[in-house]
Amino acid sequence: TEEEKEKKKKKKKGGGGGGEEAEEEEPDESMLDWWSKYFASIETMKEHLRQQEAAAAEAEEKEDLEIAEGSKAQLKSKEKSKAPKEDKKKKQQAAPELPEKKSKQKVDELKVFNKELETEFDNFEDWLHTFNLLRGKIGDNEDNGTEEERIVGRFKGSICVYKVPLPEDITKEAGYDPSFGMFQGIPSNEPINVLVRVYIVRATDLHPADINGKADPYIAIKLGKTDIKDKENYISKQLNPVFGKSFDIEATFPMESLLTVAVYDWDLVGTDDLIGETKIDLENRYYSKHRATCGLAQAYSIHGYNAWRDPMKPSQILSKLCKEGKVDGPHFGPGGRVKVANRVFTGPTEIEDENGQKKQTDEHLALAVLRHWEHIPRAGCRLVPEHVETRPLLNPDKPGIEQ
Repeated sequence: TEEEKEKKKKKKKGGGGGGEEAEEEEPDESMLDWWSKYFASIETMKEHLRQQEAAAAEAEEKEDLEIAEGSKAQLKSKEKSKAPKEDKKKKQQAAPELPEKKSKQKVDELKVFNKELETEFDNFEDWLHTFNLLRGKIGDNEDNGTEEERIVGRFKGSICVYKVPLPEDITKEAGYDPSFGMFQGIPSNEPINVLVRVYIVRATDLHPADINGKADPYIAIKLGKTDIKDKENYISKQLNPVFGKSFDIEATFPMESLLTVAVYDWDLVGTDDLIGETKIDLENRYYSKHRATCGLAQAYSIHGYNAWRDPMKPSQILSKLCKEGKVDGPHFGPGGRVKVANRVFTGPTEIEDENGQKKQTDEHLALAVLRHWEHIPRAGCRLVPEHVETRPLLNPDKPGIEQ
């Protein structure tokens, strides 16, 4: 409920010493939920930003003293801000192996992006590009129509131009038939059915829509013919509402692939005003090699607040990626080792179920490879982690201004 969330928030925010207290109390697994994970991640994000700012300020001061010294200092301060992050990763990976030290166990986190996911992964246009199809102009009188109004459809595809004879690097691609170039292993054109699950956590700094300088926001979601207006759950007089909602929509690609998430202001009289909206191209996410479907969690567990949420297990995802990328592996060996291409990864091989029974599993190992997939030669690329993204809400009446 909202009240519990508020209490949790207050606990989290409780003064600067809040963090240390929490550690001494040792988090009880059964008390943790997704929100604990979310708030812990937000703290980490803020801490990281503070470190960056501090490093930048420090570098600037030194630069003022002496420019030559300054450039060295910048490098040093950058290294400083990187170090704690790496240490943290080590700690988290070591945690599953040390059950006796459970009291100091850290809450597993997810990645909080303070921008859209697309900006982090080149718009997911690794092979699918979008070109707008525009209606032609008749005479001069239509010049004032905006491009947005002239769009009648979108063409998605990839265009590659090669020099003949084909360059070495293309003919050498393992197992590729050079006459097909790029267009191998790409999905078929048949329509596919997908389940889209939209989690809406919160909105911040909404543009006030009422005379009292507040708004009564609620969520509206549109995908293809599905139009959901969550009007009865509006949040009264709030510019920073915590929604904490999820919506399930079934859709068919390619017909329904543009998801619109909007925040409206509820009004008792007259029509509800649009505060702002954001549009997400689901098809690009679905087909991207960065695998932007569900996001990889930091750790694999089968119960509790951190239970694995992807329909495929890490080992299944890894096998699929190796097969599609024509990569040798995965070969699971004794002693918690796995070999993929020419890289060897290690990790824990046991997992506890709800009753504390230990079982052998390869999932931790597979996840370790997936989290470092960008280091795999040729086929590797960064995979999307379990995350929350932050998207600006825009209003067509006020173009370019975040709402």
